[in-house]
Amino acid sequence: MSFMKYSPTRLLFGQGQLNQLREQQLPGKKALLVISSGKSTKANGYLKRCEEELHAAGVETVLFDKVEANPLKSTVMSGGAFARENGCDFVVALGGGSVMDASKAIAAMATNEGDLWNYMYGGTGKGQPLTKEPLPVVAITTTAGTGSEVDQWGVVTNEETNEKMGFGGPDSLYPVLAIVDPELMKSVPHAFTAYQGFDALFHSTECYISAAANMMSDMYALTAIENIGAYLARAVKDGNDMEAREHVAFANTLSGTVMTISACTSEHSMEHAMSAYHQELPHGAGLIMISKEYYQYFIDKHACDDRFVRMAKALGMQEAKDPQDFITMLIKLQEACEVANLKMSDYGIQKSELDKMATNARETMGGLFMCDPCPLSQEDCIKIYEKSYK
Repeated sequence: MSFMKYSPTRLLFGQGQLNQLREQQLPGKKALLVISSGKSTKANGYLKRCEEELHAAGVETVLFDKVEANPLKSTVMSGGAFARENGCDFVVALGGGSVMDASKAIAAMATNEGDLWNYMYGGTGKGQPLTKEPLPVVAITTTAGTGSEVDQWGVVTNEETNEKMGFGGPDSLYPVLAIVDPELMKSVPHAFTAYQGFDALFHSTECYISAAANMMSDMYALTAIENIGAYLARAVKDGNDMEAREHVAFANTLSGTVMTISACTSEHSMEHAMSAYHQELPHGAGLIMISKEYYQYFIDKHACDDRFVRMAKALGMQEAKDPQDFITMLIKLQEACEVANLKMSDYGIQKSELDKMATNARETMGGLFMCDPCPLSQEDCIKIYEKSYK
């Protein structure tokens, strides 16, 4: 029953909440406003609305619009330098998980010397603690996928070493303010609504079967799973279904919170290795590709049968009695969201890479393997990749 919970982030949740930004107590007077390198934030008017809110609050803004779908170390370093050059005293992340993740790392590198990888644990990271407090971060999410608006972690790829790893941990990297406004998610395309929704789902399923699970995390995880099961397919089918969007956004925020109380398992390590080598692979899509065989491994081992039954019920099968019912419901949801047939080969992944990816997963984010409900070896990772390969 033991757990630790710390929630320093002020959270505004619901339709229209972006309009309340000007009324909030903001942590500075000059913001580095971070968005992706894509066009959607500008084209849909979200950038303009955010700038208007900040200016109405008396905040000056400078724009950094270079963040990739899987943010790169070089981009983070450029963002940190840009924040220093412009005298920014806080960071506003406007976008999806990649933007929020990058913004936390940018906030740290705006105040700390040297290279980002000096402060990374695992792989070739040097494992040094931050010596100075990062700039405060305000997170305004435009997607429902990573829950990064309410946690102290981000994921960054070192393009020089093909390492995609988690950065963060200190309490100072929690956003001071998060706005989750489902109206900003209406424009997310069908496929990416699905990819992001499954990322949120797997945050909670992993944390529920994790060795770090506890009574508090279970409450968040199961509620998130229930909301994804009931509403994700609707949101994918009709992006203007605001009831569905709001429930998926709620599940996403819960799934972000649950990672601060429990911990993800090696499924995330395994996907990070995939997109570390294949930058264009959406994180959620990679997770979907390996999910059936990943969870089947633990079901076959009878690692936590009762938990798989409970998750099957949370996904909508109230009469579930067998752990295999979870796989049935997982595939049913993937089919309903039209993502059951994603192929690794469509993103350039080759069978000859699977051993390399398994090694990468263990070397860069090996800590998540310690949270698995039973041991998962190098050979087991390779077999999961092989069975998932299309």
